[in-house]
Amino acid sequence: MMSFPPNRRQVLQHAACGFGSLAASALMAPQSLANTNPALSAAAALPAAAKAKRIIFLFMQGGVSQVDSFDHKPILAKHNGESFVFDDARSLVATGKGREYRVMQSPWAFNQYGQSGRWVSDLFPETARHVDDMCFLHGMHTEGITHGPATLFLHCGSTNFIRPSLGSWLLYGLGTENQNLPGFISIAPSIGNGGPRNYGSAFLPPEFQGTRVGGASSSNLTIDSLIRKDIPSDLQLEQFNLLTKLNQQQLSHRQFGDAELNAALQSHQLAWRMQQAGPDTLDLSDESADTINMYGINDPKTERYGKRCLLARRLCESGVRFIQVNYGDNTANPAFDQHSNLPKHESHARAVDKPIAALLTDLKQRGLLEDTLVWWGSEFGRTPYAQGNGTGRDHNPRGFTVWLAGGGIRPGHAHGETDEFGFSSISGRVHMHDLHATLLHQLGLDHKQLTFEHAGRNFRLTDVHGKVVKEILA
Repeated sequence: MMSFPPNRRQVLQHAACGFGSLAASALMAPQSLANTNPALSAAAALPAAAKAKRIIFLFMQGGVSQVDSFDHKPILAKHNGESFVFDDARSLVATGKGREYRVMQSPWAFNQYGQSGRWVSDLFPETARHVDDMCFLHGMHTEGITHGPATLFLHCGSTNFIRPSLGSWLLYGLGTENQNLPGFISIAPSIGNGGPRNYGSAFLPPEFQGTRVGGASSSNLTIDSLIRKDIPSDLQLEQFNLLTKLNQQQLSHRQFGDAELNAALQSHQLAWRMQQAGPDTLDLSDESADTINMYGINDPKTERYGKRCLLARRLCESGVRFIQVNYGDNTANPAFDQHSNLPKHESHARAVDKPIAALLTDLKQRGLLEDTLVWWGSEFGRTPYAQGNGTGRDHNPRGFTVWLAGGGIRPGHAHGETDEFGFSSISGRVHMHDLHATLLHQLGLDHKQLTFEHAGRNFRLTDVHGKVVKEILA
């Protein structure tokens, strides 16, 4: 109780709490906002046990051509140079009808690999050695003709509205395995075609947003402000302990809102713990020479993506729930977007092929592939005909291929198919909503029950769509 007039100690004590209250109000503001719209059904567990604990998403920005990689179509060589009518997406938007386009064969040869005999082109010879661990979805289709909407749909299940990303939904539903690291990390994301929205939490509480490590145009895989070199570690610890003590004192004086303030203080605690654990996890220098060589980190062509894939394995071991390993850049035409120079696909494929194969090998030999679901894919595919009768291929959301490995997915299997030209999915069709539903299912979540109330309605990743593709489950 304060005497009157107050002494110096009492003034300082209550003033400190007063300033602490201002800081605490700022800390708890996001949490208070989040709690005005509580989750209706987080972590809606399925009757069956989860087959996977985490996802590694290998995002190939720009649209890998399915007919030049994993969807073998011999008819393209047979009719190379001939014109056929295709219901091209851009033509349909402009004129309402299809038009003639010149069929273009693949510049790369296809071969069969593994006991399953899956066809893979010379673009991905190293990845091809793992086909017996992979499941190909050849009947994929999605929303969005251009990169921006299609990339947002891939990550968030919507082409235009601001919605939480898949990683945020996953973290919201399951929580984290490691209290010292973020549960959702995006490695080297691009600033274009959705940018931070591709790993954002939108209207979910901000604690579920992804943490960016590095950038698309840099080989430096760090978290901003993770290490403070200007202050000795012992002094940092003193500062942290003092701030924690003041926060706890402020918490003890509050008459209401304890849960909200406590949540904000827990976030502050996580930031401190991450400063202690993060640097070691991000440091690749303790890996063996054989591992560095396997990932291609000593080769300038594969160094960048090799580092990203190796870091993904380390994060996987550390209990990070969702790890996105981006391949792309910050230019207007992202990575695999070859409208007029299809042979450029090869340089991009060479940059990722060896690192991806190394990641699959590494996960398998460490026993991590069993409960880690690896997902490879782009926002859409490409056309089997030449764009403008030139030397490249246009965007194609109507039929393309993604592959999955591990995490209870049926190995050595191919599901669905496109038509004889590889243009449109015709059987075993899997919409992006279906893929999202299946990914959640493998981690023990029901996509129909994983909801959040916002703006007067219940939202979910798959909106009012989506079904689990049971045919691809082991």
